[in-house]
Amino acid sequence: MGEATVGEAARGAGRAGRPVPLERLFDNVGTSDDADPAAADLDGAGNSLSAQDLAAAGWSPGRALTLGATRLEWPRSAPGRPDNVRANGQHVALSGTGDALTFLVTGSGPGRVGPGAGGPGTVHYRDGSRSTYTLTAPDWRGGPLATKAVALPHHNTPAGQRNEKARLYAVSVPLVHGKAVASLTLPADPGPDTDLHVFALAVRPPATGWSGTWAASTSGLPPVAGGGGAGEGWRDQTLRLVVRASLGGPRARIRLANTFATAPADVAHASVAVRGVDAAAAGDPVPLTFDGRPGTRIPAGAQAVSDPVGLTVPRGADLLVSLHLPGPVDAAPVHAHAAQRSYLSPTGSGDHTGDRDGHAFTGTLTTWPYLTGVDVAGGPGAVVALGDSITDGERSTPGANRRWPDVLARRLLSRPHGPRYGVLNQGIAANRVVTDRYPGDGVSSDVGGVSAQHRLERDVLAQTGVRTVIVFEGVNDVRSGTPADAVIAGLRAVADRARGRGLRVLAATIAPCAGFPGCTPEVDARRAAVNAFLREHRGTFDAVLDFDAVLRDPDQPQRLLPAYDSGDHLHPGDAGLRALGDSVDLRLLTP
Repeated sequence: MGEATVGEAARGAGRAGRPVPLERLFDNVGTSDDADPAAADLDGAGNSLSAQDLAAAGWSPGRALTLGATRLEWPRSAPGRPDNVRANGQHVALSGTGDALTFLVTGSGPGRVGPGAGGPGTVHYRDGSRSTYTLTAPDWRGGPLATKAVALPHHNTPAGQRNEKARLYAVSVPLVHGKAVASLTLPADPGPDTDLHVFALAVRPPATGWSGTWAASTSGLPPVAGGGGAGEGWRDQTLRLVVRASLGGPRARIRLANTFATAPADVAHASVAVRGVDAAAAGDPVPLTFDGRPGTRIPAGAQAVSDPVGLTVPRGADLLVSLHLPGPVDAAPVHAHAAQRSYLSPTGSGDHTGDRDGHAFTGTLTTWPYLTGVDVAGGPGAVVALGDSITDGERSTPGANRRWPDVLARRLLSRPHGPRYGVLNQGIAANRVVTDRYPGDGVSSDVGGVSAQHRLERDVLAQTGVRTVIVFEGVNDVRSGTPADAVIAGLRAVADRARGRGLRVLAATIAPCAGFPGCTPEVDARRAAVNAFLREHRGTFDAVLDFDAVLRDPDQPQRLLPAYDSGDHLHPGDAGLRALGDSVDLRLLTP
């Protein structure tokens, strides 16, 4: 039987009900060589993805891609060969047990920017039960850059290459916890003018035996300066990043991310150690490997998780995560406001990941590049604090770990009863619930991040062992003129998605800011309207924390209590942050 006949037979079987592996159902050619653009037609009008752009992003045929904590594979197909399936109710063979199913998808319309595509599908489990899901893929030419997995700089057309970005998306949907997947049915054809293209899919594995102990959100993709701050970028240097563990454990692993980037990131060597003094380790750093290799290349938009290593992580200890970057690196995904000094070696100084002393680290950093998480073996899971600059610790004492999530972590670790969760701080200074500060693509000095809604999957739902999320955002929305109803709708959407994944969701009221530039009576009225909704949430959240009541001056409720004010009238100082962390009823964190 010829290849075309075999493929048609498989597609027929998939439509008839017998599950077939996804790659055997491929019925669309979405990728072309730049020299032969007519060999593919993704959208029905002869337009296609550029194979060269994909390769430049690190998305070569057969490349493993970790997206949203799920290991996927870019199709092995050569340019000009079928590499995706247009959803039309096909029955796809799949196996695995986890909390979510991740699709690598995009939507298209014939020769136009469309609204995206999607529809309901069904997951079939080995015990004979099933669940439904809704899959939505934004348009490949006009969908939001803030949520894309990767954006390519061009796309191919019958007339040649067009300088218009193409987008691919990693979209996750929930699974029934603990049930083994046997297969799934893709959504039906969304209609004659729209296609839903599926390039890959996989079950996100459970984080069994692991808990997040530290995390930080990628807030942007700014230019970077060299070891001496000379602005020449990074060239053959080692970063030594200082992070504070919450939970302890006998083994550890790290998570790296190349979020928002357009090119792969190379890490030649990496290590982890318990911190001694400044940049020196308390013992010999433990080398890290990735799939058994000493380094890793992280494709644009993807993540990398190190292999576990034996390292006794004391609870509440500082860790040193060292990354040797061969470079050149002119821009890097970072968490911009670390409230912590880290270190780097000079330009051209090479690999110092194994150094126990800190002599080589003559430069300093106040950001966390690439590193987005540290996990430890064991533990009951983690609480995520999703917030803005107050959660990020702006105006707290640098290096002292006095952010309110740090206070909460210390209380959890010392509690005599109940789970001692890790605490993962996913605050981003200047972040908003509804609108993006950073657009989600390109090198930019704006490091306020994409909105809480757009980063929810990455910064909350895909976090290791997450059990509960505390949402404390909205002041930047009301300050920027976003109507209270829009902020409320955004908070509802965050809660609905998180609770749909089985998480416990707590929301915190917005603190006052009168006296800070732009915090007008109109802003305070919007803040009060959001807070009124939160206090009368009627089941939208599992509980509400009244941070406004904790921080406000009872004589002037539009202002922070002077004892808690850092001095700028927006951000609490150390005392105010301690009051927030101390105010959380720990019983509310547990189902």
